[in-house]
Amino acid sequence: MSKVRIKLNSIDIDALNEVCNYIKEIAKKAGVNISGPVPLPTKKLKVTTRKSPCGDGTATFDRFEMRIHKRLIDIPANERVLHAIMKLQIPKSVNIKIEMKD
Repeated sequence: MSKVRIKLNSIDIDALNEVCNYIKEIAKKAGVNISGPVPLPTKKLKVTTRKSPCGDGTATFDRFEMRIHKRLIDIPANERVLHAIMKLQIPKSVNIKIEMKD
């Protein structure tokens, strides 16, 4: 039987975990075995800038960091479950990608 792989990523971990819990509840109500959510490595994007606008003065720096959290969920291809997942209200901060696997 084919499977559906759902990839989720977001900079807001609370919204990401909330969407994962909704998907788990949908699969549990339908009686489908779910694999995941598997936490993938968090990508950290770092930017270091000088505090002084002109570049003169003491060497003080601002350090900014953005973390991208990722989750992976595998579900057997079930039409009822997929329709329910596609009807979910997903926040704008969460990116979702659904693909079929054999």
